Amino acid sequence: MHKTVAMLFAAIVFAAPTLSHAGITLHAAGSTTVLPVVSTAANIWHQQHPHVNITVSGGGSGVGIASMIQGTADIGMASREIDAQEAAKLNGKVDVFTIAKDAVAVVVSKAVYVGGVHQLSLQQIAAIYRGKIKNWREVGGPDAQIFVIDKEASRGTRHVFAEAVLGDAHARAPGAAVISGSNNEEQSLVAHSDSAIGMLSNAWLNDAVRGVAVGQGNAAVLPDIQHVRDGSYPISRSLHVMLAKKGASEARDFVAFLLSPAGQKIVKQSGYLPVR
Repeated sequence: MHKTVAMLFAAIVFAAPTLSHAGITLHAAGSTTVLPVVSTAANIWHQQHPHVNITVSGGGSGVGIASMIQGTADIGMASREIDAQEAAKLNGKVDVFTIAKDAVAVVVSKAVYVGGVHQLSLQQIAAIYRGKIKNWREVGGPDAQIFVIDKEASRGTRHVFAEAVLGDAHARAPGAAVISGSNNEEQSLVAHSDSAIGMLSNAWLNDAVRGVAVGQGNAAVLPDIQHVRDGSYPISRSLHVMLAKKGASEARDFVAFLLSPAGQKIVKQSGYLPVR
């Protein structure tokens, strides 16, 4: 066999696994708030398009944005806006699609809620995270030291919370006793404590993890979808997915599915506000 022909044949054989009949695998990474929507949609999408597999991993919005900067994921997930420094590194190479809206709830342990803490002002929440308010009785609750849970800096939930409550997305929280990672981890920490405060997407509330109204007096607003819709809840955000402009067409088709009526139904079922 001629050497050039042999080299061409070897290249074709090596490339064969990437052909459509052999299937394609896409990777989505980032926000654990966005993850349930993308994961559920990926399973449905695979049933309709068996040749396309989508793996989904968390790590936080910072990880999702970094994965698009580094080109290590096909789909980035973020529950906050891209900052100026990240935008400069992305250099216009990605498209950002808003797939849902959400409330960042200020959550407390059930015992705290039952003990009388049903609402907090932004100033009170800030004072708790800054370590200036240390006991629940100072805000009308039980006589118990406040167990303050912060989130990792890479988390979109933390970014949005800190910007709204502390006035700076990168502000420190010296009152925090522990730093959590995923929504699952923080939900578990709050649920297994009788004196905790934390920050979670509205979709992660349950009987053991209660969301309090945020604001002053009668103007305090609960972290629910209705108040996200009307814009009255003060710690709201958009949920995004990102695609490389020159990425796989299958990834773009998947995002189109997320924005379709079927995809937006998944958004609603996941506890978020659809955008369409």
